[in-house]
Amino acid sequence: MRLTVKKTILWIVAVVITAFAGGCTKHESYPVEPHIDFYSFTKIPNNYKVDDKGILNISFTDGDGDIGFDQGDTLPPYNYGSPYYYNCYIDYFEKRNGKFEKIDLQITNNARIPKVNADLPQRGIRGNIEVELFINNVLSPYDTIKFSVYIIDRALHKSNTIETPEIVIDKTP
Repeated sequence: MRLTVKKTILWIVAVVITAFAGGCTKHESYPVEPHIDFYSFTKIPNNYKVDDKGILNISFTDGDGDIGFDQGDTLPPYNYGSPYYYNCYIDYFEKRNGKFEKIDLQITNNARIPKVNADLPQRGIRGNIEVELFINNVLSPYDTIKFSVYIIDRALHKSNTIETPEIVIDKTP
């Protein structure tokens, strides 16, 4: 009987220490507006060795952790056709005669970032977001591009805008 009481006391002490240690964990503190930074870009060639797609990787922080949508987040203001349907806005630029020009493509590179973690109760988070993009404008002879990007959280806070470095695309098979 004494051994069982000892085990019970040790278990209670372990639970109290764990709860106390967990309560003392310091969470990062960030502004409630998301902040993004360029992290990397990886080109993906197709079967003919032509650069067709790319993976844009950006790092982010958000003070209240409300990055991303659930699949069912389609009611206003996140409904299709509203300015907040997408939460990752990506503009495409081509270098023409030495200067970058924004090009409106027939398809959008904008994206709906999925919810980062629904279990986090309003606390600062950080991480990386990867977005697959079409990078080869087949209607254009220009081979040097870049992207500008910003994100919007569920509270409609807009992040800073970043630009990728120049990306040279292999357009010839």
